[in-house]
Amino acid sequence: MLTHLLIKNYALIRELELMPNRELNVITGETGAGKSIMLGAIGLLLGNRADTKALFDQTEKCIIEGTFEVAGYDMAELFEEAEIDYDDTCLIRREISPSGKSRTFINDTPVNLDVLRRVGAQLMDIHSQHDTLQLGSAAFQIGIVDNYAQNKAHRQAYTQTFTAWKQAETRLKSLRDQAAQAQKESDYNQFLLDELLAAKLAPNEQTELEQEQNLLENAEDIKLKLQQAIAYLTEGEDAPVVPRLKIVQQLLDKLGHFSENYRTLAQRLQACFAEARDIADEIEGEEQSIEVDNERIAFVQERLDLIYHLQKKHGANSTKELLDIQAELEQKVGLLLSLDEDISEAEKQTQTLQKQAINIAQTLTETRTAAIEPIETELKNLFREVGMPNATIKIKLEVAASLTPNGADMVTFLFSANKGVAPQELKNVASGGEFSRLMLLIKYILAGKTALPTIIFDEIDTGISGEIAIKVGGIMQQMGKKHQIIAITHLPQIAARGKAHYYVYKDNSGEKTVSKIRQLKPSEQIVEIAQMISGEPPSPASLDHARELLEMSH
Repeated sequence: MLTHLLIKNYALIRELELMPNRELNVITGETGAGKSIMLGAIGLLLGNRADTKALFDQTEKCIIEGTFEVAGYDMAELFEEAEIDYDDTCLIRREISPSGKSRTFINDTPVNLDVLRRVGAQLMDIHSQHDTLQLGSAAFQIGIVDNYAQNKAHRQAYTQTFTAWKQAETRLKSLRDQAAQAQKESDYNQFLLDELLAAKLAPNEQTELEQEQNLLENAEDIKLKLQQAIAYLTEGEDAPVVPRLKIVQQLLDKLGHFSENYRTLAQRLQACFAEARDIADEIEGEEQSIEVDNERIAFVQERLDLIYHLQKKHGANSTKELLDIQAELEQKVGLLLSLDEDISEAEKQTQTLQKQAINIAQTLTETRTAAIEPIETELKNLFREVGMPNATIKIKLEVAASLTPNGADMVTFLFSANKGVAPQELKNVASGGEFSRLMLLIKYILAGKTALPTIIFDEIDTGISGEIAIKVGGIMQQMGKKHQIIAITHLPQIAARGKAHYYVYKDNSGEKTVSKIRQLKPSEQIVEIAQMISGEPPSPASLDHARELLEMSH
């Protein structure tokens, strides 16, 4: 229940405070005075989007603050889920800065709009003429039956399961599409993979083969030059190097007793001789290892041709890149087998979720079926009270062709306001006034089924007058015994029913027009209702009529 409302710097409102009564509150005022503006501000507390254009003073922030009593409405779990401190008194505060930044707090805890909407939906229901038009929609009608059936837990379970099922179906389709594409490519990928596997490539094979090819193709020239080097070092007519080094070393060795320098030079030559001898032996070994092998040359060339061919085919520059491509192809070929397993698992999951959704939908159907006759009976009993004694209502429940987000059912409200006229769909038969009364009665019977603290009616009395308006006012007054009702009205018959009467007006005394609201005293209420009857100034007859309405209403 809303116990205190504060609005600062919003639209035409500089500052407004309201402390509604626990029962029926009525709000009246001249057209354009700000009644709907106040509803817009309350909408911000319920999570509606903010607009900086709505700021009264563009240099200051806007503040909307509502205090609610929530004891007895089972909201502790919702607060815990949203990580908000719970208290029997709930304070919601919305701030909009001139820059457009919006901040929201619930019990001094910052929250996002999604949390605000979830909490707000449990605190208030704002019903406007727009909502009355929604009465003709299939989704709205099935929602009425569900609210009456009090099957919220089943509906939530179904929504979760239905969503999971559709997600599983989407995943299954994606896997099947992948498998179909993989199947198309499978044969070609397998051919490419077999070709690479048959090649039995090694990571550095190309470099090693190219080096070997270079060596083999120049084997004769290399062998000749190595033989010449050996001859120069160890043999031949032109005095080979190694024997000469030995002779010089021996000569210096014989001179060693003449000078230490000769002895040192002899030692160095001895080292040179040994190194030259080793070099000569290694060159000889290299020379002997070189063979002109035409078969090996042919093999290496053939192997390199294969590698070059595969590189060109796959756009690679090395055997390592070819091996990477081979690994990728192995993965693609193996993917088809893996996808088969994933598809099988996804099919099982989809079937399981579908069965669960069907079972929960069946439960929903049962609860809806059980609720339809009581709804029809209650509405028929109430039609006379709002001036529609010949009205009939029929709620038709049919099985849908397939499961929908609402379950397995299609619900259609059939209505007739006149005797002898068969009930038809609401969008085809109801006038504006009849729509408003039917919607009010639906809200009335649903009010007894829900734990909603506050209901706001924004000119739901459109299209009615006279005795019917008196009866509609009586319905609202009865609703006020169980719920806090705030009704914006232009009818004196309904205004007279209010436990508290608030008047919205424009104040033009300053430089800028502002909207204000005040609670009327009993004497002021008589004058306001009289003016609603006959205009301003009220006539003596209208004043008497106003007193009569007030006496009749209380």
